[in-house]
Order: sequence, then structure tokens, then C-alpha cells
Amino acid sequence: MTRFWPACKIHLQAVTITTTMLKSSDSEAHVPSAFEPNINWPAILAEHDRWLRTVVYARLREADAVEDVMQEVALAAVRQASPIQDMAKVAPWLYRLAIRQTLLYRRKCGRRRRLHQRYADRVQPVENDYRTPDPLDWMLTAERCRMVRQALGQLAQRDSEILLLKYTEGWSYHQIADHLGISHSAVEARLHRARKRLRAELMAIELVEVK
Repeated sequence: MTRFWPACKIHLQAVTITTTMLKSSDSEAHVPSAFEPNINWPAILAEHDRWLRTVVYARLREADAVEDVMQEVALAAVRQASPIQDMAKVAPWLYRLAIRQTLLYRRKCGRRRRLHQRYADRVQPVENDYRTPDPLDWMLTAERCRMVRQALGQLAQRDSEILLLKYTEGWSYHQIADHLGISHSAVEARLHRARKRLRAELMAIELVEVK
């Protein structure tokens, strides 16, 4: 737990700067009340920092979260949204402030988690979704690709050529006919024969591997 105590110097420096800025900006318009003495917040927060961190840590169990909450505690103390009226009770006042900031932090984290969950639900992958491929599906797909490549290697060049143009380039019959200088009917016939021969080669490979 002690690993996050040295971080108090950082937020106490921030408190000093914030206090100076608030005093300078409000020096002309602000009229001190009887319940708002001239408080040296950096010194008070330094005095109570360790046990306040312990209180916050007991509720959050995260060192980074403790630092965030303590920053908010320091800022809230300087801003005096609920002014302290009795400096003899500054410790319980800071305690309530720390608890309140802890609750606000947890509420904010809860909203963030719900937002993330709603997003995850909206984009939840469905079966065979490429975003989260199932390992078995991936292995089967890879195995099929290997077998197809092996079978293509057993075909005549004319057959493998027309199959690759059709299924890897995505060409239509018309495009194949135009590029190869053959008729549309010739493309249909050649593709029919090539697919038949490819199926035969795939069956032969499967039979050999099963044996």
C-alpha cells in the first residue's frame, strides 16, 4: 500500500497552484465570511494525506484510483463547495469529503463500464465473425486452403488458370471471355470441367490423408 504515498507531493503542489489561482481571481470580489478562515490547505492536506489515502484505498483497492480521488479531494477542499465552519473538525470534514469523492469516482467508473458494455453488446461478434475467429474454424479453414492449393497444383494449367481468375480475381464470365479471347460458352464449359477436376483432386487428397 505504501507505494502510492510519495505521490502526495504531486497533488499537493497542484493544490498550492490552484489555491493561488483561486485567491488571485477572487481577491477583488470575494468577501471572507465568519465561517471561512484563511486556511492553509496545502499544509492541512499534507498533514491528513496518508490516512485519507488509506480510507480511499480501502474502498477502491487501486493505487491509480486513489491518486485520482485524492486530486479531487484536494480541489474540492480548496473550492469549498461546502465550507468548513469549525477548523477543530477538519479531519471528519475531510473524511466525509474523501468518501463523497470516492463514491463519485465509483459512480463515474460504473457509468463508463455500462457504456463499454452497451458498446460491446452492440458489436458482439456473431458466429463465424472474422473479428473473433474460433481457433477450430481457423484451423479448418487453413487446412482447406492447404488442400485446395495442393489440388490446384495437380490440375492442368488451363484449369487452374481459369479457376484462379474466377475465384481469386473475382472476374465474371464476361471478363474472363474478354481477357482470354474466348466465347462466353467456352468459359462456362472450361469452368465446369475445371471445377469437376478440382473436386476429384480434393477427394483424392482426402482419401490419401485419411489412410
